[in-house]
Amino acid sequence: MVSRSRPTLVLVHGAWHGAWCWDFVTPLLADAGLQVVSVDLPGRGENMESLADLHGDAQAVTAVLEAIAGPVVLVGHSYGGAVITEAGVHDRVAHLVYVAAFALEPGEAVANAAADEARAVKLDHTGRPRLADALITDDDGETTTVRAEMAVPLFYNDCPPDVAAWAVPRLGRHRMGNFGQPVEACAWRAHPSTFVACSIDNAIHPDLQRIMAKRTTHSVEIATDHSPFLGRPQSIADLLIAVATA
Repeated sequence: MVSRSRPTLVLVHGAWHGAWCWDFVTPLLADAGLQVVSVDLPGRGENMESLADLHGDAQAVTAVLEAIAGPVVLVGHSYGGAVITEAGVHDRVAHLVYVAAFALEPGEAVANAAADEARAVKLDHTGRPRLADALITDDDGETTTVRAEMAVPLFYNDCPPDVAAWAVPRLGRHRMGNFGQPVEACAWRAHPSTFVACSIDNAIHPDLQRIMAKRTTHSVEIATDHSPFLGRPQSIADLLIAVATA
């Protein structure tokens, strides 16, 4: 069991990514004296289990929470927001942080997040790369990978070129069915939460992020892409340090 007087930061990646996406942030958090656990969801990164559905991903995070004695700041990126929304009702969670992530209502899924509100503001996708055009369906018909040439404009358009080049080959598979699965719990209704909206994000429309940010206790906005942990790691680290030491 891990026990700390300060909260432990548990970092959950998004679709096609792995725990590696936090590699530029975790040393900054460690330098601040914080304990950090970066989670590889099943079948991602160094986790050799089979890919799980949304609920299996949430169960994997719950198992991590169970191994920590003390409070947790639970952080989710992108699809990882859906995962922490379900897993984060755990009583060890003191605060949730959504980084360009899906803060979903109970019964809502990534694929239809804030659908009514999004229709009302008429999200403008003109000139934006389309995630659907970037995906290659794998032979199993259930998972997808991201076309390398479209990963940068979608995920890393504000990252230094060398950082983007480091990240793209590390992208893996993701089960598309997970996007249609509704969450069964709602952690941001149970615990304080912070939303980090990214205003030049090409993967999740910034206006959709702003809609979901209104659901959380606090929100901030950064002029960056979908992957601020790579392009702006100090900004993300400073925010997480502030939350963990508040």
